[in-house]
Amino acid sequence: MTGLQPEEKKRIRPPRTRDYAAWVVAVAVVAGLLYALVSNRNFQWDVVFRYFTAASILDGVGITLMLTAVSMVLGTVLGLVLAVMRMSPQAPISGLARLYITFFRGTPVLVQLVFWFNVAALYPNLAIGGHAVDMNALITPLTAAIVGLSLNQAAYMAEIIRGGFASVPRGQFEAAESLGMGGFTKLRRVIIPQTMPAIIPATGNQVIGMLKETSLVSVLGVADLLQSAQAIYARTYETIPLLIVASLWYLIMTLSLSVPQSMIERRFSRSSRPVVKVKESLL
Repeated sequence: MTGLQPEEKKRIRPPRTRDYAAWVVAVAVVAGLLYALVSNRNFQWDVVFRYFTAASILDGVGITLMLTAVSMVLGTVLGLVLAVMRMSPQAPISGLARLYITFFRGTPVLVQLVFWFNVAALYPNLAIGGHAVDMNALITPLTAAIVGLSLNQAAYMAEIIRGGFASVPRGQFEAAESLGMGGFTKLRRVIIPQTMPAIIPATGNQVIGMLKETSLVSVLGVADLLQSAQAIYARTYETIPLLIVASLWYLIMTLSLSVPQSMIERRFSRSSRPVVKVKESLL
């Protein structure tokens, strides 16, 4: 006999009639969907297969992945700064962080992207280091996309990180302070390691959400995956097949990101037991 508790033992029960019925219904629904996809020639699967690996589509996939990675890295770094500011005992600092988070979470991402693309209308020339910079030349569609996505993502990451900080027992903060740790050392060696199990799942969801949000940059003329598909069907009028191509690539990328996310979540879930403590972190 193993040492498993009764609630940990897997209950085994014989299959019931409703279990078989559920399988029959599920198989019938899937078969019906597959038949509808295959039998309807308007889907034009030959066109889908022809453009699925087209050079412009693959270039669009690369730009989409690049936008996702850069925006997530910049957004996470800025979100960490905002989370620290948000938890500051100084009311002005905490208030600034709260104002930033409220604004960027309360306005649509598309509006923010269009605003940054047209920011040169407000500041045609920006003085940097005593030199006037032409904002029309600086704010390209790609630059506006990165700035808009990163700033918006920072607001959401700030709340995710702040929630992770809140999951750390207050005694850990006090113990770190009693050992004379500085703010950065306390953050790096005590707080962040213990917040990872709470932050990782939400951050993984944000990465997948960011991947899909990059489709909004097509309105700026950035040659991402959706814009590449739109450019083709604007010329060939094969709208549905090209949208299917874009959808399939988004699905593939999303599933590809979900696999490492699950692996990282399982790895950090093991650390949910109290293995990262102040005294142990000093060993």
